[in-house]
Parts: sequence; structure tokens; C-alpha cells
Amino acid sequence: MGCGKDFDTGNCVCDILREISEAQSDVVENCCDTSCEQSINDLLGESDNSNGLDTVPIILYCKDGCKPFKGYGANPNDIGDITSSFYFRVKKVTKDCCATLELLRDPKDGNRDPKSPCEQDTKPLLATGICMTVDVSCFCHVTCLPAVNAL
Repeated sequence: MGCGKDFDTGNCVCDILREISEAQSDVVENCCDTSCEQSINDLLGESDNSNGLDTVPIILYCKDGCKPFKGYGANPNDIGDITSSFYFRVKKVTKDCCATLELLRDPKDGNRDPKSPCEQDTKPLLATGICMTVDVSCFCHVTCLPAVNAL
């Protein structure tokens, strides 16, 4: 699957994100313990049909400098508290590779602006309701974390 088995847009990151998005909406062979393939298979319940998983958390890396992408947003109930995250849930990917991503955060993590993915608490990663739209062609690779129940 490497670059997505169901899509062939010519953009590897776009193909994987579209596949994750479809798999999450529908809520094999594994070569790695942690990989996009394994996370998608776990999400779809190919190893355990009633696992309760609904999200493949991802980290995206920008083309320029290959640094992890960090998204920012605010809860509409408290616009004064801007928060950021390196971890995302794919909500939707269009045919022209625009993706809607939702920030994932540990609600108990007091660090609203971590400097790297390693500084951000990830247990548990939960949906925030804070979404953004990105051009997937701006990313050079994607890292998938093990599937979780984030909703």
C-alpha cells in the first residue's frame, strides 16, 4: 500500500490521507508493528472486529526543511485560548488534495504550544472540534500513529 492502494493522485501523502479518511468513515498482511497500513487495518478491525477504534492520528511533515507541521486553532467557546497540535485526525480529503484536519490533543496537557511532537502529551489523544483546511501537496511525508478512540 505504501502510497495508498485505493487512490493514485500522483501525491503519496494525499493518497494515504484519502485512504485514512475513507477508513475512518467506514469505521492483510502487516509488515510493521507501527505503520499507516497497520493503523488502517486496526481501525477497520481486520485484527479485532469490535475494537472501538475510530481514528488514525497522523503527523505531517512540511516539504521545506522536512519539519513536523503544527496546526493552531481556538475553541469557539473560548477564542482567547489559542492551542496547537502536531497530531491530527483526517476529516475529509477532496479530489484536488485539500484536506480538512482536526487537531487532536490530550485534554489534560497544559502545554498549549509544544515545540515538538515529543513535547506534546498523547495519552489520550482526543478530538478537539478545531479543524483546518490544508493543501496536501505542501507535505513530503506522513507518520501514522496506532489507531485510537478519539471521538
